[in-house]
Amino acid sequence: MNFNINEAIEVLERTPTTLDYFLYGISNGWLARNEGEGTWNAKEVIEHLIEGEKTNWIPRLEFILQEGESKPFPPFDRFSHLSDSEKKSIEEKLHEFKTIRTKNIEKLKTLIEPELHLELTGLHPEFGVVKVRELISTWVAHDLTHIAQIVRVMAKRYREDVGPWVEYLGILKK
Repeated sequence: MNFNINEAIEVLERTPTTLDYFLYGISNGWLARNEGEGTWNAKEVIEHLIEGEKTNWIPRLEFILQEGESKPFPPFDRFSHLSDSEKKSIEEKLHEFKTIRTKNIEKLKTLIEPELHLELTGLHPEFGVVKVRELISTWVAHDLTHIAQIVRVMAKRYREDVGPWVEYLGILKK
């Protein structure tokens, strides 16, 4: 097992700064790009991350700590951010994400005592029994997945423009 709560927190703490540094003030041409119908652009990914901070990670963790396996925790609507009609700039979205993530990291640190809580279980609405450490591990991997997604989508903007070098750029392979 590779999970270490302190190392997990290292990534969770860095995600907002990483995204802020990468996306803050960048041209809309980079932000609006997606990979086709049914895919997300960088702005939508940030909105999804914000929604996860509000309704997924900490709420589910609290639910597991309170309810255990007595009942499944509420499902997370991974697409609810797409119906958000509130139009904010990328800078506002990044600030919102950083603010709520900072609060959630502090809450995580106060909720979890590694020697007591990591093996506690809850009931996922689809997967069945899950452990606290699995939820936190998923939170970290989820961050890394969406960072990679943003970078991949942005790189593909220049897929045709790199000419024959596409053969050397794995990120641009179809």
